[in-house]
Amino acid sequence: MSEKEHGGFKKRLRLFDSTAVVAGSMIGSGIFIVSADIARTVGSPGLLLVAWAVTGLLTVTAALCYGELACLMPRTGGQYVYIREAYHPLVGFLFGWASFLVIQCGTIAAVAMGFAKFTGVLIPWVSEKHVWIHWKFFHFSSVHGVAISMILLLTWINTKGIVAGKTVQNLFTSSKTLIMLAFILTGLFVAKNPEAVRMNAAVFWEGVRAGADGPVRLSGFALITVLGTAMVGSLFSSDAWNNITFTSGEVVNPKRTIPLSLFFGTLIVSILYILMNVVYLQSLPLMGSEDGTTVFAKGIQFATDDRVATAAMHGILGPSAAVVMAVFVIISTFGCNNGIILASARVYYAMAKDGLFFKSVGTLNPKGVPARGLVVQSVWTSLLCLSGTYSNLLDYVIFTVLLFYILTIASIFILRKKMPEAPRPYKAFGYPVVPVLYMMCVLFIMVDLLIYKPLYTWPGLIIVLIGVPVFFVWRRVNRAGA
Repeated sequence: MSEKEHGGFKKRLRLFDSTAVVAGSMIGSGIFIVSADIARTVGSPGLLLVAWAVTGLLTVTAALCYGELACLMPRTGGQYVYIREAYHPLVGFLFGWASFLVIQCGTIAAVAMGFAKFTGVLIPWVSEKHVWIHWKFFHFSSVHGVAISMILLLTWINTKGIVAGKTVQNLFTSSKTLIMLAFILTGLFVAKNPEAVRMNAAVFWEGVRAGADGPVRLSGFALITVLGTAMVGSLFSSDAWNNITFTSGEVVNPKRTIPLSLFFGTLIVSILYILMNVVYLQSLPLMGSEDGTTVFAKGIQFATDDRVATAAMHGILGPSAAVVMAVFVIISTFGCNNGIILASARVYYAMAKDGLFFKSVGTLNPKGVPARGLVVQSVWTSLLCLSGTYSNLLDYVIFTVLLFYILTIASIFILRKKMPEAPRPYKAFGYPVVPVLYMMCVLFIMVDLLIYKPLYTWPGLIIVLIGVPVFFVWRRVNRAGA
């Protein structure tokens, strides 16, 4: 019996739709903001571009590896299924546990907060200064209200069926891709500032960052270490491409469609991201002053509220650049969260079918979607919106994401041993060298983050480990109930 017949899923996602889920889920607000933090960390135009280029290379490489797994097991739940089959149901549960508590819901919350903050540019009433509830360490502002409203709206849309979800995704992914192309062309040919180009060229590879005794020039292993920590922002901005695997049960011809959509989606977005940073460097000097009185004087490093894209367009649009870019980011983040919300509930559906999540989440509504999973997801995500700032959630999410990327890529080797005769219409690119290089690079970044950014990496790891006793308790309860 096919998964469609068994679960009631409706196969409606074709190649364009699937690519829109990949690309649209990746493009949120990060690309318009995080380059400022990366620039402050690496202190070099060349290293800024290297950070984004390495991120793009890692992302496309991982996507090419995931293609083999998607062909081997085109089932709802995607990555959860790959890990479960390669290792043990416990490891699969830990992925689902981390996805619900940190990875997927944390990303949705972070993007929703970005959406709300940029809405505040258009509507000043949406501000963290407008606090509705304040009690000890808890406060609820109009920003939180807008972020949570966005999550609830998209959840409701996606309970109406996969066609409703993919229609929103196609519309917003197409719109923001075209707007990004317009931004890039304008920046390359109209917003180019000769003085900024000259200043950046003069220090292109001279990585410098602030130290206790003054500026410190980066070189050798210190440079590599700094680059690894700087990539937190770019990695987060390039995440969520794997979400299409969760929807395998709704993809037409998934053995062909999913690998192609993973490749096209990640490649397109990675190229767009690099070109966006080229525009930033042609419009503004990377080195700036926190006390600068003009957009140019602040540079990329100290762009107001880290809104680098807005600063880059200021030379053409003047003060209206803030409004124009705010509209763009609102469109971008709305489409981003739609893709993540659409896909993520399928993981919890698959877990529930295995008896590892609430039983009711393993059911579909009359429209053929896991509506109860969507609702449960929206409740937890709304609570996460109240837990910290955008940057806190960003750091909090990325470590656990990288951990499961390594485990998933490693599962290619394991499943080739466990299932040697299984048909694989597509095999991982460059196997075994490319997958091994990917895992080594990501492992270095993870160790780097544990040492230099422990505040929001160790908590993520601890949450994963807490899932171990939860797994055994949950399984025992289910057995007793049976």
